[in-house]
Amino acid sequence: MQKALPILNHIIREVQSARSLALCLIVATQGSTPQGPGAMMVVNSDSSIVGTIGGGCVEADIRRKAFFLVQSGGSDLVKIKLNHESAADNGLICGGSIEVAVMTLSESSFLQPFHGAVENLESGIPAELPVRVENNSQLIEYRLCIEPEPTLLIVGAGHISQELADLALKLEFKVTVIDNRSDFACDSRFPAPIETRAGDIVDELKKTIIDFSTYIVIVTRGHKHDYVALEAVIDSNARYIGMIGSRRKVHLIFKQLEESGTQAELLKKVHAPIGLPINAVTTCEIAFSIAAQLIQVRRASKVDVIQGPFDVLS
Repeated sequence: MQKALPILNHIIREVQSARSLALCLIVATQGSTPQGPGAMMVVNSDSSIVGTIGGGCVEADIRRKAFFLVQSGGSDLVKIKLNHESAADNGLICGGSIEVAVMTLSESSFLQPFHGAVENLESGIPAELPVRVENNSQLIEYRLCIEPEPTLLIVGAGHISQELADLALKLEFKVTVIDNRSDFACDSRFPAPIETRAGDIVDELKKTIIDFSTYIVIVTRGHKHDYVALEAVIDSNARYIGMIGSRRKVHLIFKQLEESGTQAELLKKVHAPIGLPINAVTTCEIAFSIAAQLIQVRRASKVDVIQGPFDVLS
């Protein structure tokens, strides 16, 4: 699913500026489709769009229907079967069907759920957004469940970190790089939107909010720094902790941590040696193996992005 925050903020800005729009949300799919439930597109009052529900002639058809609703008001549940022609237009071999809830928004009074969702997501809390449409003269509600944007915390600002930070941005992570060397953790090596923080590694980690949407990659320049970084985060609520190093180095660090009082059970959640086993050699390949493991963990637990439909009592 594409980033939700920019789309939600766009909706709020447009409606507050007295410009009507339509939110188009895929609420159900069957078979092979270019986008799954939760994909969003906004059709503005000038017919321009923000976001995507898959492109091609299917998206164009939804866009036309949504633009009509923007002008006339109302809502609709649009059901489209992907035939050979529409699938080919997307460059894909799809033979499924999609249902798209199209809800128009024209008044600021409609925006309370959107403000609430934005506030939650900006605080790292999952959000739920109700989307109401009319279907066969009955008002129904779907609920879009949105996970907060994941944060990748990279400890160490070396060459692997540079490669990984770039990849993580493409994978829609917020990225922060920490190092105790100011000439490494700097904007010239990690340009915006990557955040860099130079300082004592443990102090910087203690200042960081770490929750279930946080992924931590430890790739410092040495055994000592890896040890203190892992010790600082081992009992955190991070969704992922990975540490670079040979099996021998990992064993030594784990042994030191256990001797200093860390429970062996906590160490089982650490991905070390880090990355998927793809025989990576170069810094770029190692970064790819780590990024692949982040994806694997992130997508391991499937959450129902769309709940409903529920009847809305009048």
